[in-house]
This record gives sequence, structure tokens and C-alpha cells, in this order.
Amino acid sequence: MLHSHKSSKCDYQSIHPEKLEEKFGFLSDTSREFQARFMQPASVVELDKGYHICDEGSRCSHLTLVISGTARVYKLGENGREITLYRVDPGESCILTASCILSNQPFPAFAVSESPMEAALIPAPEVNQWLAYSEAWRQYVFGLISRRLSNIINVVEEVVFRRMDRRIADYLLKRVSNDEERLQITHQEIASDLGTSGEVVSRILKDLETSELIHTTRGTIEITDITGLENKTLET
Repeated sequence: MLHSHKSSKCDYQSIHPEKLEEKFGFLSDTSREFQARFMQPASVVELDKGYHICDEGSRCSHLTLVISGTARVYKLGENGREITLYRVDPGESCILTASCILSNQPFPAFAVSESPMEAALIPAPEVNQWLAYSEAWRQYVFGLISRRLSNIINVVEEVVFRRMDRRIADYLLKRVSNDEERLQITHQEIASDLGTSGEVVSRILKDLETSELIHTTRGTIEITDITGLENKTLET
């Protein structure tokens, strides 16, 4: 399930139960017996940025629980364009992997580490077995699936029904932090997230800059008019 990419590495580490319990709150709702069963088959890995966690068509032998860092799950079209389905942050797991384990189907997308990552790997047989007798585990897994399905439906609605300039404006607003209006990102990264071309992104960003809503430099976008950009997302 884990595939190296270029010079990226995957190093196996020792299990630290307290770290897992901190990130995955459902463990505190389980018995000591289940916690012992959970830790026994689990392994912890450290992944470099850019590590290919899973490729389209591969079988899912483990469920990855992210302890630190972020993974990106995306589709790749025949034309070479990418579109981000969702990201997996600390305390979360990949619902497509869970679905593939439950249905014994191949992985339908790609997953890659966007930053250095630490993750716990749970073997597929245990993922299925624990669902039968652990209410906390069931709630965790199916809760993730429910939330992520809503996210994926939103992605489909965005692609089908919203203009690209509105999508890019909304994307920029969501990616900046409350106290920092500068975003370190390339045009191609935005294109890959939104399922379009770098040329389209560059043209729209230029229009936004002409409207004095943003200021762009190489690898950086600064929002100069948040209210104006918010109004852009509401245009019909």
C-alpha cells in the first residue's frame, strides 16, 4: 500500500500509546482490552513529504491514521489534470481506504503526503474485526465516512455548478489564516486542487490582481481586499 516516490522515505517507528490516545479520542472510550488489541498489530511510520501512500488500483492492506502532517487524496484525469478530493489531517483517516477495506475493492484515487507525516497503520483484517465488537471504533470509522462524503459532494457541486473565478476566490479565502493574509502557493498547486489548468488559474489571478483584490509574486499570493474577495464569491 505504501509506495516510495523519488527520494522520499518511509521509516518505521515504535508505538507510543499516549500519542495515539491524544490524537484519536475514541480510544479513551474503549476498554483497556481493546486498547491493547489496538496497539498490538499497529505500526507507526514516518513519511517524507511527497511519499506516495497509495496509488489508484492498488489493494489496501492497511488503514492509515494520521498522527501528524497532512495527506492529500486526489484523482488524476487522462489529460493529466488533478483534482483534490480531500485532505487527511491529524486525528483523521482516509475514508476511501476504509471503504476499500470494507468492500475488498481497489483504491480509486491517489494519496500522497503533503508534508512530513507520522501515521499509524492498522492491518485490514483488524479494521474489519473491530467493527464487529467495538462501538467506539464503529462510530469513529462511520463518522469519518459520513463527514467526508459531504466534502466530496461539495467538491462535485463546485466543479459542476460554480464559475472558476468564484471557486478560486473562495479557495484563497479558505486557505489563508486569520492573522496572515499571505499564502505561499503556486498557480499549479491551485490548479491541481481545483481540477483545472495552470493557465486558467494564472488568468483568473491576474484578473483578481487587476481588480486590486490580491497581489501576486512568485510562489506567493497576498489578499489585499478581503471584503472584495468575499463579494467575488457571491457573484452570479
